[in-house]
Parts: sequence; structure tokens; C-alpha cells
Amino acid sequence: MGDLIPELLRGAQVTAVVALGGSLFALAMALLAGLTRLYGPAPLRWLAFAYIETFRGTSALVQLFWLFFVLPHFGITLAPMAVGIMALGLNVGAYGAEVVRGAIGSVAQGQWEAATALNLSRAQTLRRIVLPQAFVAMIPPWGNLLIELLKATSLVSLITLSDLAFKAQQLNQNTLRTVEIFGSVLLVYLAMSLLITAGMRSLERRASRGLRRGKVA
Repeated sequence: MGDLIPELLRGAQVTAVVALGGSLFALAMALLAGLTRLYGPAPLRWLAFAYIETFRGTSALVQLFWLFFVLPHFGITLAPMAVGIMALGLNVGAYGAEVVRGAIGSVAQGQWEAATALNLSRAQTLRRIVLPQAFVAMIPPWGNLLIELLKATSLVSLITLSDLAFKAQQLNQNTLRTVEIFGSVLLVYLAMSLLITAGMRSLERRASRGLRRGKVA
């Protein structure tokens, strides 16, 4: 088993980079699209709506292939790592935008009315009052989305990235030690998922404590 570990770890490193990059990109897209959908001018609201529905309504695999195989026909060629991060980030970000929108919508209307009474602008109300409360509500569903993103990283093996899934397939073809290889891969994915779960739960606890103190920790 020791001879398999270095190759699997190299694959796991690629998987971790894609997952981390995709997660950060997804968070940025979700906030941008969610806030635009709620408060942007009409043309931008429609653009955000089109993005959300397109990427939620089509396959992540097809989106990945579009970015990697179709864009070069229009003169746009991206590195495999960039494609993997963008495709997963755009896909999960579309789902995350609805999480953002729902979390903001769950804040009591009285909070907005109180902010109006204090003569706060919409931007100030969002930043100081609404988003800190909505942020706490976003964390559990975002934990699920990030785990889904981690599992979807296996798709990047189809665009020449030597991620964990790709390394496992290579090793299995070369050694036929199927049980050892895929058993180890299962454990690695599980460990990564548990790490995400632990991190999000810790973040949720800190954010909840910060909210009770009047700020987000």
C-alpha cells in the first residue's frame, strides 16, 4: 500500500486546489448574483437570473466541456486548472446565489423598518444589519454546497487534470489493486468532506456568537 500513497497524495493535492479555488469563486459569484438579483437595476437583474437558471438547469459536465473544448473555437483558451475552478465555481455559485437570496429574504421586515427609522441607507442596512444575520443562515446550506463541489472535482479528470480520481484510475489500470486503491480514495474524499463540515460548523458557531454580541465574528 505504501507505494500507492505518493501518487494518491499528488492527486489529492490537485483535488484540494480545485476545490478551494472553486469554492472561493463560487462564493464570490453567489454573493454577486444573489445581491444583483435582489437589488440590481433591471438589466443586471435579468442577467443574474439568466446566469442562475442556466447554470442550475444544465449539467456541470457539459459546462466543463464548454469551457474547455468549445471556447477555443471562439479564440479563448484556458488552462485546465482554470477551467476546472471556473466551471465548478460557476455551477455551485448559481445554487449559492439562491441561498444568498433566501437568507436575505428570511431577515424580518422589521429590521429594514428599524433601519429606515434610523435614517440608514440601503447599503448601510445591508452591511450593518441584514447581511450579518443572513450570513449565519447561509452557512449550513453552503456547507452542503461545498461538499457537493468537492465531489464534483472528479469531473476535472476528463479535461486532463491529474486529480485524485484520475490517479486512482491510472493506478488501478497499472496494478489492478482495485480494493486498496478505491478504498483509499473513498477515505480521502471522506476526510476532506469531514474537514469542510468541521470548518463550517466552527464558522457557524463563531458567527452566531458574534451576532449575539452585535457583530459577525
